[in-house]
Amino acid sequence: MENNLFSTKGKTALITGGTHGLGMAMAKGIGKSGATIVINDLSQDKVDEAVAEYKECGIDAHGRVFNVTDEDEVNEALTDIENSIAPVDILVNNAGIIKRTPILEMKLEDFRAVIDVDLTAPFIVSKRVGQGMIQRRNGKIINICSMMSELGRSSVSAYAAAKGGLKMLTRNMATEWARFNVQVNGIGPGYFATSQTAPIRVDGHPFNEFIMQRTPAGRWGDPDDLQGAAVFLSSKASDFVNGHVIYVDGGILATIGKPSNEQ
Repeated sequence: MENNLFSTKGKTALITGGTHGLGMAMAKGIGKSGATIVINDLSQDKVDEAVAEYKECGIDAHGRVFNVTDEDEVNEALTDIENSIAPVDILVNNAGIIKRTPILEMKLEDFRAVIDVDLTAPFIVSKRVGQGMIQRRNGKIINICSMMSELGRSSVSAYAAAKGGLKMLTRNMATEWARFNVQVNGIGPGYFATSQTAPIRVDGHPFNEFIMQRTPAGRWGDPDDLQGAAVFLSSKASDFVNGHVIYVDGGILATIGKPSNEQ
């Protein structure tokens, strides 16, 4: 007997910023489980390249260019997606930025820019998509949080503030929308092997040594490690899961310090 518990067949998923990196990895997982994928970016070239890559993987993929921080653009884009593809059943608020600057050196406009993309944009997009989900009494929203939703770190004050706020926005969305059969949860990635972290993942680099020692799993995450959580939170398997953040971090948040080498 076929088990469809983790299937997303017949669903349409919008993954913001799904043109590369962790967003693309999660989108591929959701797409390979059956969903039609829609991704967005500010660059048409990036969207076109990503859509071609999805299609090479056998995924039904579409792309749209719009700014997730602009409510008018979001509303226009979602109307187009609904009319030309399908209503959005699964939303992954993945688009984000980070500025690594000490607090005393950070410009106010830079702080606000991070908050705008990482916290305000999920509010804007979720509000628009959530209206249809509530009407249909069905929907999944996944907010991409961070370990900085729980912990502080030097030089990422704006990012940590936004991701901490996104955790609480997730809980409040779940509180208001769960009765309409809309599940709102988060994923908090740990430290992953991506093109952005390549320069600090070399042997001997202090931060690489720190992560290897700090992570109980003893390795950096592979982007594909996020697919399981993304599929779970997109499928019927999570129909009674509301307001949680699943931390895919190799166990970092489970331990207070350096893992023991004892057997």
